[in-house]
Amino acid sequence: MSTMAPDLQPVTKPAASKPKPIDRLLMQIIGYVALTLLAVFCIFPFILVLSSSLTDESKIIEDGFQLIPTSFSLEAYGILFKYPQEMLKAYGVTISVTLLGTLFGLFLTSMTAYVLARKDFKWRSHFSFFFFFTTLFSGGLVPWYLLIVNYLDLKDTLLVLILPMLMNVFYIIVMKSFMSSIPEAIIESAKIDGAGDFQIYLQFVIPLSKPALATIGLFIALGYWNDWYNALLFISNSDLMPLQYYLYRLLGNMDGMRKAMMAAGAVVSSDIPTESLKMAMTIVATGPIMIAYPFIQRYFVQGLTIGAVKG
Repeated sequence: MSTMAPDLQPVTKPAASKPKPIDRLLMQIIGYVALTLLAVFCIFPFILVLSSSLTDESKIIEDGFQLIPTSFSLEAYGILFKYPQEMLKAYGVTISVTLLGTLFGLFLTSMTAYVLARKDFKWRSHFSFFFFFTTLFSGGLVPWYLLIVNYLDLKDTLLVLILPMLMNVFYIIVMKSFMSSIPEAIIESAKIDGAGDFQIYLQFVIPLSKPALATIGLFIALGYWNDWYNALLFISNSDLMPLQYYLYRLLGNMDGMRKAMMAAGAVVSSDIPTESLKMAMTIVATGPIMIAYPFIQRYFVQGLTIGAVKG
């Protein structure tokens, strides 16, 4: 007697409901509005600084900082560029230091990170600890000053603005994390073809690390561009003053002159554009970096996220 098996119906999962066009449009509108407001909030301080640099000092003292200048004045920029040769000289020093420091800093940082990322380098844990140890302890300002001035004899040289900031442990760690995400098979296949370590580094690792190089390069360039502390310690020659230190000294001289003249009763406080001068200095100092940033912005987020996730 034969028994017939009951028909088995396949179990089907309910299809996922797709978002309706109206819901998708609503989410897009909310996203665009939120991003637009965020962009406005980000650009608002810069517009305020630009407006304040073009406002008369007396109006700033009376009404405070305003988004739209009510009393237009170029006096602050006139003071900044009163001696254009000194300003251009300071710009030249800063640009030279930034270019050279970024180039050599990227080269040394990427080479160090590549060595630490190689799993066949048996001493990489020891060297990683050595680099990390320097972030916890330092010799202090006085030994560092004596080393730079007495032993290395770098005072009043262009190298003193480059060498102290040439390598940063944090940048090495980020670069190492990124290079660790490069497939090992690429390096092994290059070795099979007879490529040496330095050839692998130049022809394979560097082209694959462009996002990380752009990110770290931006960090290094910003550090060199904004540096004034090393110039304060080691530069006394006016021909070697970088832009930030030149502006720092100019602002200090203006503040000193203002206080001296106010104490003597020779001039009212609004005759010297101190506040608008600060804003004009901000525009002059940050303008070139803001212009250069959009060209490498597309690499910026990719370099950081890949290095962080794959680390």
